[in-house]
Amino acid sequence: MCGVIGLYGHPEASNLTYLGLHALQHRGQESAGIVSTDGEHLRWVREMGHVNEIFTASRLADLPGFAAIGHVRYSTTGDSVIKNAQPVAVDYAGGSLAIAHNGNLVNADELRTRLEDEGAIFQTTSDTEVILHLIARSKQSNLPDRVADALKMVRGAYSLAILSKDMLIAVRDPLGIRPLSLGKVKDGWVVASETCAFDLIEAEFVRDVDPGEMIVIDRNGMRTLQPFPLAEPHRCVFEWVYFARPDSTIAGVSVYRARENMGRRLAVEHPVPADVVIPVPDSGRAAAIGYARESGIPFGEGLMRSHYIGRTFIEPSQQIRSFGVKLKLSPVREVLVGRRVVVIDDSIVRGTTSRKIIGMIRAAGAKEIHVRISSPPTVGPCHYGIDTPRRDELIASSHSTEQIRAFIGADSLAYLSLDGLYTALSKTPPAEGGGGLCDACFSNRYPINVVPPARLRQLRLISA
Repeated sequence: MCGVIGLYGHPEASNLTYLGLHALQHRGQESAGIVSTDGEHLRWVREMGHVNEIFTASRLADLPGFAAIGHVRYSTTGDSVIKNAQPVAVDYAGGSLAIAHNGNLVNADELRTRLEDEGAIFQTTSDTEVILHLIARSKQSNLPDRVADALKMVRGAYSLAILSKDMLIAVRDPLGIRPLSLGKVKDGWVVASETCAFDLIEAEFVRDVDPGEMIVIDRNGMRTLQPFPLAEPHRCVFEWVYFARPDSTIAGVSVYRARENMGRRLAVEHPVPADVVIPVPDSGRAAAIGYARESGIPFGEGLMRSHYIGRTFIEPSQQIRSFGVKLKLSPVREVLVGRRVVVIDDSIVRGTTSRKIIGMIRAAGAKEIHVRISSPPTVGPCHYGIDTPRRDELIASSHSTEQIRAFIGADSLAYLSLDGLYTALSKTPPAEGGGGLCDACFSNRYPINVVPPARLRQLRLISA
């Protein structure tokens, strides 16, 4: 789960990249970076932390040029350390090059081993560096062909922004698993993981980058290439469920409207007599509104989320139960006391956070608690760029809905069906001849064969 952005043909490319990264901050909070070019040199700033912590006015002034790429990182492969911050920038025989990557390569380990056996020296533990080594070793004569040559050797998910001293390349894997969009900003071009970045910099959305498409932008303008064989798209369904910002549009589908539809469908599939519908903020809000509207049960804000939590905090020496959850969420007793409450959340991963939230709502005086999840049970890990736990840590992979209900302490628990999820997205379910989405985390149908999980070195950071 990372965010990428690239601009070409604007005198304030770095400043606009910085603003775009603000809009994409939800996709990664570990590190951020920008690389710019003035046509002669690449310059970069990369650090651990949030965008507004890293980029001061003076640092942005040190990133002059007409083109830039940026990245916010949430690690799935490679440790969360400064050496793995992106964009990664290198000098090689073909010149200077920088790359920003959203996704995950499932054959990165085997490629890395082969490259190391041939004498390659790696500076990071990120799979992104594998792509750079493959580009540098390509025998093709120009950068777009080098990039295509390199990417034909990798398997997995990637949406990339690549910058040389005079060219910006954007490319998306043949299945289109991770999102990427193309826009115009005055006389320049912009690519970004989500359209919400365009809104902030007042760029015009043009279209999504197609699966398997390479866009090349230089002083001659923008051109598009199709260097990979056509394949059936498998866009990540979890982008609409949770990861993307509600004000973004992916593949022509509004994220907000999709989540509202998920809530409406959930109300049809799993109605329950209740007095109030509340979301687990913030990702559950649109689905809760949809559930309330469809069911006729009033919507209420029964949980308040703190927006002032830093990246680290000091726990009290005397242990407080559910300290971390209480720091982020607090119940609104006036909404909950004596009421039958429907709690809408986007997913249950391990179940531990849900258990703590239900305990808080119960302690605040709720009469009944009915949990409704606006996605199907999460039964499989993601190997394509979303940081999920191992299969044996996913509670739905080994427990029934009734067992999960008992564990989290709810009076009832129900999930949106997979067909219901497709309906909410106006997509035809695979069983009826449709598809076009990667739903492996819900169905165990993986579109790309994966390296055994023990070799992926994925960090297990999701705790909900």
